[in-house]
Parts: sequence; C-alpha cells; structure tokens
Amino acid sequence: MTQAELPLLYEKAGHIAVITFNRPEARNALSPEVLCRFADALLDFQADADMRALILTGSGTQAFCSGGDLGLTLPLLTGDRKPETEWDHRLLDDPTVFSVSSLRDFPLYKPVVAAVNGTCVAAGAELLLATDIRIASSQARFAWPEVQRGLIPFAGSLARLPAQLSHCQAMELMLTGAAIEAQKALQWGLVNYVVEPGEVMARARTVAEGLAANAPVAIAEIKKTAIQSIGLPLSEAFALENASYDRVMATEDAKEGPRAFMQRRPAIYKGK
Repeated sequence: MTQAELPLLYEKAGHIAVITFNRPEARNALSPEVLCRFADALLDFQADADMRALILTGSGTQAFCSGGDLGLTLPLLTGDRKPETEWDHRLLDDPTVFSVSSLRDFPLYKPVVAAVNGTCVAAGAELLLATDIRIASSQARFAWPEVQRGLIPFAGSLARLPAQLSHCQAMELMLTGAAIEAQKALQWGLVNYVVEPGEVMARARTVAEGLAANAPVAIAEIKKTAIQSIGLPLSEAFALENASYDRVMATEDAKEGPRAFMQRRPAIYKGK
C-alpha cells in the first residue's frame, strides 16, 4: 500500500498540518484503523512545536466523514463483531484512541480548521463540533442521525451541540436525526463560510495560514480559556482570563507584536 492509499493521510508543510480521511469509497467512514491513525496524527500534531494550525478534511467531493463505519466500527463497539485485526484490538484495548480521535478528552489548544467538502454526519458531525473555524461546500449536509439507528452521539455532541446552537436547534438535530443543508448550517452558526465545492480547501488554507501567522501562545491561551470558561460564573471565568493574561504578557511574542507594528513590518512570532 502506497502512502496515498492509506485510509488516513497526514501531511505537514511549514506551520500547517493537514489530516485527510481517505476512504472515499466508504464516504470516509471511520474504521478502527482510521481512528487509530487519526489519534496518532493528532498526538504528533500536538507535540510538534512547529505545527501551529490543523486542517481536517475528507478526500473526494462526496463526504467529509459519514461517521463510524457501520460494518466495522459500530459492531465492534457493541460486541456484535469480534476483534479481528490489530486495529480492532487497539481500539478496544487502548482508551486513548477514542479520547484523542474524538477530540473529547484531549486538550488540543492549537486551532483546527474544518474543510467540509460533502456529507458530514454522525461521528463526522461530532468532529465538526470540536473544530474552531469551519468552511463548508455549498453541497455539504449535516446530521446527527444516531437516534435513527438505536444509538446516541457519544463523541461529545451531547455537551457541545447545545452549547454551540440554541436548545431547540440542537434538540431538533439530535432527537429527529434530520439533516440540514449548508446554508441552514451557516444561518444557525454551525459553520463560518459556505463556498463553492472547488474552493473549500483553498479557503481553509487561507484561514489556516492566517492562524499560523499569529502568536502561538496567544492563540493557545485564547482557545483554552474560551473552552474552559463555558458554563462558569463570571468571577471564575475572569480568573482564567487573568491567568492567561499573565502567561501571554510574559512571552517574547507579546513584545514582538507591538514592536513590529510600530516598525511597520510583519511580526515574527516564535511561540516563546
């Protein structure tokens, strides 16, 4: 199997990484192998100080990700299928695979851009909620259809979706399993931009380049504090903000930003 034939692609260039679900024949469904490889890629991205932004996408134009593979992954998790491969065993035996691959119990404070080029449903839609900036094709569709299969969303949506949409919007999506089109997702605030199908990755790269040009410590502190402040009383949220302020103001990058502005030149941030 060549690198391009792997079910998940992980590429790094400059300060930007790209993870691509690469099973277009299966609408980029998440097999046990994909989940394990995805967890490994995310851990590498987190640990690599040169990587400042991540683009998450799917190969082809039909699907971003259609969720967990209903023939491989879900039967394995319910016990309806016995583990057969090393990937099956690792998914069942290594709890970090699920926590990292769902971006659920995994504190990733580098920015993640979703490039949604088609169907984004079930676990794919759950991953969408863990990203920070979202670009969708005009042909994209979004759904949480687990209830129609006797299941529930279990990769963070029960907590994230009501926090990101209104209560009635979140309940409509999760209790009915009905799909919404890209324009409604934009109207509801589920995505940032809707573009033509051929422009999704170009826009995602432009966004990621802008993120990677900003100060890494400031980016991380903004994301961490925003996430950790959800649901807290203001006094506690402000305390987190104050702590982030102290950490950022102690960096060399906090000196470089104003200095570069006054000298009329691009800032050169080092993440220190």
